[in-house]
Amino acid sequence: MAFRTVKRRVSHLPPPLVLVLIYATFILLGAITLKLPFATTAPITWSDAVFTATSAVTVTGLAVLDTGGDFTLFGQIVIAFLIQLGGLGLMTFAVLILSMLGLPVGFTHHLYLREDLNQTSATDLLALTKMILRVVLLCEMAGAALLALVFVPEFGWGEGMWQSVFHSVSAFNNAGFSLFPDSLSRWVGNPVINIVIPVLFILGGLGFTVAADVWGHWRWRQYSLHTKLMLVGTAALLAWSTIAFAAMEWTNPNTLGALDWPARIWASWFQGASTRTAGFNTVDIGALNDSTALMFMTLMVIGAGSTSTGGGIKVTTFIVLLLATVAFFKRRPNVDVFGRRLGADQIMKVLALSMVSLLLILIALFVTLLFHEGEFLDLAFEAVSAFGTVGLSRGVTGDFDTAGRIVIMFIMFVGRVGPLTLGFLLATKRPKRISYPSGTVYLG
Repeated sequence: MAFRTVKRRVSHLPPPLVLVLIYATFILLGAITLKLPFATTAPITWSDAVFTATSAVTVTGLAVLDTGGDFTLFGQIVIAFLIQLGGLGLMTFAVLILSMLGLPVGFTHHLYLREDLNQTSATDLLALTKMILRVVLLCEMAGAALLALVFVPEFGWGEGMWQSVFHSVSAFNNAGFSLFPDSLSRWVGNPVINIVIPVLFILGGLGFTVAADVWGHWRWRQYSLHTKLMLVGTAALLAWSTIAFAAMEWTNPNTLGALDWPARIWASWFQGASTRTAGFNTVDIGALNDSTALMFMTLMVIGAGSTSTGGGIKVTTFIVLLLATVAFFKRRPNVDVFGRRLGADQIMKVLALSMVSLLLILIALFVTLLFHEGEFLDLAFEAVSAFGTVGLSRGVTGDFDTAGRIVIMFIMFVGRVGPLTLGFLLATKRPKRISYPSGTVYLG
């Protein structure tokens, strides 16, 4: 009877709020599990446990502890499970469990799933979730098998296979967690690592709707507008980030300058691809030139694709912003791309998302500066990395006190559930009964 009462009360809550509560609950459960004595090699504080659980569920990768050294195999399995939950989407995971058990997936579950997958319609969501599961399992199993070619010869079958599985899960879900203190820096010139890991997080960052579209169609003209924008935008950003990183860091003795030419090229590709979402690194991020760090921050804000395992404002949002700007300067009343016209509601959503994201980053940075002394660029880099759920750091994550950690955890959480989710929770929908005459505001 009590369960039915709770269920009835929850069903009346708005889907964005339920989504927030579900993610918060899993973070709490993850923190409690990581606090168990057999989850760590030495006792950790509640602050460490909650921060690690938050970073795992939000698939960020910022760490205050050494994942491979401070956690036992059980603790590492828990972190990998939390990463998988966060990347797959908690409501996606719940609906898959219900369907596998033969239990009905009601309309309320569809609403929550639609919110979790950032969809505009609740139709065909069950088919999408099943496709998501197939894509995830296929990519992660293939990734683990290929990574085993590197890790098994070096660490043996048992440890090597676990290294392969963990890093495959972490890479596909764009989490950035690594079992090595220096991330993947020791394999800076290894072709297998530099191909498999980026392919995994690029596939995860494209988004499940893009995967479904490409899975079902083989011709460019059959793809949806979203898929076309994601594929073109991702390719352009990958090319730009790789070339720009190589150009700015080629002679830096603390990053690319100390490597031979093949390793420099591999590192440029890996780091340029990793920056928007994944959080892995093969060079010292703290040693980057200031110009490179600023470029990385821009890429982290852009992030990955909608319904993907990555964060940020999303690639399509960035593209629509550019298209709307171009249309304004060309005096065009509409935004047209690939033979399709974007509606005013989509333009308004992009503007709202960008403004909310910018305000969140600035507020988080301001509060962080109040409670923590440090280099401005390092703290700004950390705040942007947390918002984009990227996980790259210039080495200041472990220096935060409790207040600083709370700020970073909050921005990671909002970055995962989506800035617009917070906006929808704070906003109230009231129909206007009065219509006002139009007015003019001088802008710019």
